[in-house]
Amino acid sequence: MAPDGEQIGIKPLPEALQMARGLDLDLVEVADKANPPVCRIMDYGKYKYEAAQRAKESRRNSTNVVVKEMKYRPKIGAGDFETKTRKVEHFLDEGHKVKVTIMFRGREMQHPELGKRILDNVADAVAHTGRVEVVPKVDGRNMTMVLVPDRKAQQAHAAAKDAGDEPVLGATSVPGIEADGQQPPADPAPSAPTPPLTTEVTAAAEPPAEPT
Repeated sequence: MAPDGEQIGIKPLPEALQMARGLDLDLVEVADKANPPVCRIMDYGKYKYEAAQRAKESRRNSTNVVVKEMKYRPKIGAGDFETKTRKVEHFLDEGHKVKVTIMFRGREMQHPELGKRILDNVADAVAHTGRVEVVPKVDGRNMTMVLVPDRKAQQAHAAAKDAGDEPVLGATSVPGIEADGQQPPADPAPSAPTPPLTTEVTAAAEPPAEPT
């Protein structure tokens, strides 16, 4: 076969080699099981390079996706929340999916809104690198949510980081969570206004007139 794929026909080996050398190319056997074997005139170095690139791209596209899991409690403290959420961010940056689980105990099952609030806070904290694939749902005594990497968000975050405008994850950025792990108390009811103080003023008695 010629370099452009055109059929040349059956040629003796010395003649085929001479044709390849005349074009400054290689004679490569491409079908050794055929009778007679099929050879092609080509640039073998270029062929090997392109084959290696195709294999590399194939391996990249077939990378197995690993699902990581991070567990939280409904009454988690701000420090633990930040530590766990940074690990979630790290997993997403590495290209992994992350299953976020809220574990309820006892009477906590009566307040699923607490777990939903934590999951929403996690999703907001890692929005620069991941997005929600499976929305929060109750699974037995747990509540789960699945996050996946978001390449567009990661690129935008990288650009903002280079520009010095990177958001910082911290306790102050997590609404609804206090340092002691308790939910913030409700605002106290306003007290009744204090009545104004009144001062009773009495006039001093005048001294009696002196006799003349």
